[in-house]
Amino acid sequence: MQALRLTGRRDYARRAITARQHGVRSTLAHNEDPWVRLQRLQQERTQQLIQPVRILESAFLLRNIATFFAGIIAAGGAYWALNQDDFNRTALAKAPTQPLTTLGNNLVHPERAAATGISQASSVEPDTAETTRRALVVANGQFYAGDIVGDEPISKEVDASGRLVVEMLTPEQATAKLRQNEQSYLIGRGAGVVRYDVTQLASNNPIEDDHAERIVPYNGTVAGDADSKSDWMFWGVFDGHSGWTTSAKLRQALISFVTRELNTTYSSSNSLPTPEAIDAAIKNGFNKLDYEIVHESVNKLRKDGSKVKSAELLSPALSGSCALLSFYDSQSKTLRVACTGDSRAVLGRRSNSGKWVATALSEDFTGGTPSEDARLRREHPGEPYVTHNGRILGGLEPSRAFGDAVYKWSLETQRELKSKFFGRTPSPQLKTPPYVTAEPVVTTTKIMPEKGDFVVMATDGLWECLTNEEVVGLVGQWIEQNSGTASKGLFSSFFGNSTGLPVENHSAAKKSNQDGQRAPVRQQQYQITAGDERFVVEDKNAASHLVRNALGGKDRDMFTALLTLPAPFSRRYRDDLTVEVIFFGEGGKGGGDVVQNQEASNMNAGAKPKL
Repeated sequence: MQALRLTGRRDYARRAITARQHGVRSTLAHNEDPWVRLQRLQQERTQQLIQPVRILESAFLLRNIATFFAGIIAAGGAYWALNQDDFNRTALAKAPTQPLTTLGNNLVHPERAAATGISQASSVEPDTAETTRRALVVANGQFYAGDIVGDEPISKEVDASGRLVVEMLTPEQATAKLRQNEQSYLIGRGAGVVRYDVTQLASNNPIEDDHAERIVPYNGTVAGDADSKSDWMFWGVFDGHSGWTTSAKLRQALISFVTRELNTTYSSSNSLPTPEAIDAAIKNGFNKLDYEIVHESVNKLRKDGSKVKSAELLSPALSGSCALLSFYDSQSKTLRVACTGDSRAVLGRRSNSGKWVATALSEDFTGGTPSEDARLRREHPGEPYVTHNGRILGGLEPSRAFGDAVYKWSLETQRELKSKFFGRTPSPQLKTPPYVTAEPVVTTTKIMPEKGDFVVMATDGLWECLTNEEVVGLVGQWIEQNSGTASKGLFSSFFGNSTGLPVENHSAAKKSNQDGQRAPVRQQQYQITAGDERFVVEDKNAASHLVRNALGGKDRDMFTALLTLPAPFSRRYRDDLTVEVIFFGEGGKGGGDVVQNQEASNMNAGAKPKL
């Protein structure tokens, strides 16, 4: 247990709050040094206000953000201490027992959200306050979860910049936030897929991730194969950056582009297409959509010439997005995973030992991936900064992405757009674009439904927190806990209880990084101690189960703190998260319907089946 120590002006604010909380009136003369005054006040009467129960140290320097959060303590504490009578205590008398609501990005009590100004309140004796509430304080790259005694408002804008001290969500409120976007669907088509779960948790505002799912019945015939009917099933997760518009474009169009190319490939073949032809069709779909985003948008703008339309046309090109698309052919039971960027897919399969085996189905394609670094240096000889500090030209981390046109447009195009419409000044390192490609790397896996195969697809926000083995083991643990109950018998063939995660090579995976995949850096940032005892099974949705354990698991203080942090500060501690878990199996036979699984879905979200 570590005592809270805020130095300098932050310590001043803490002591000022303490003194004011316990009725020590200000006698500061205009010529009295404030630091001398605080020492005197502390000698008269001091009592610790915040009792920290958990400190989570960042592995990174926060620079400006650290200064901003330090201001939460300095400005908020001093304002509260010196202007306590300006707070409307009467309006907040019942606030500790009520749920938080949202005002912009700031979490406040409903009464504060309804208030339009500051009113004078009657005096209340501080010593009579016995209410204890959880609070979150962020400063110097650390955040503290602690108790605050009293019913004064601790969620308040204190100046024009919107600095605030945030009241912690309760565990129940944090769980409600976790499950806000969860959805689950049961697949009754008898085609080897029985269910999939999906959830999203935003860190950016708005969230920059997106996802898409679809079933495309293929009823065409191929020469030599009269019985070629099949379900083509697609699942996609899209990790946007520098905005949300590119990932939204992928949600709308990527599956359609890929399906069109697959249709062309299958219908033009005298027999079943070769694996190489199918892979090429998927790559063509990716490349054609990116060409439309990056280059056709410029051509349309040149023809239109409207500055009003320039932002709309160029927005998906100027932002960017990674893409991870899974394509399952139910007839051949073949799963292809196409990866552009650093989202990741991992297969879980039951072994003869009864445990699960984790197999990566993609790599993390960044400037720091050895194979990508070597490729870029071959394609751009004589450019030592083509990758720098693991980033393309020292800027963009993913080496494969949609959009990100400033790494793809020629110098002439960028100068034209800057002079006629709007745009950025080209990087001085930009010499021989394009440096970034949307072309994916495709892997092929034969699915074995009888082995209970499942696939986890997620943006890098999950893999920053958990290893492949931990993710597969957590789903395996979730299956064991839900066998024959909440899952309506879908997982009834997998029984047993494990003391730890039921996954093979768990310990070895913690000691060494897998080729082409980054280690979960957040474990170091969160100061997580190795051990499966930190995990918990509390959710009916498998994707929500993974997100909960990525953000603290049994450690409720960590979990609630990470979900309490408002945007944009939360981005320093966690990314947007989008997670899909696809369950293959021999069950799922029915009338061909896709039915929402109500017990694992947020039915208030108004979502409709995605497949």
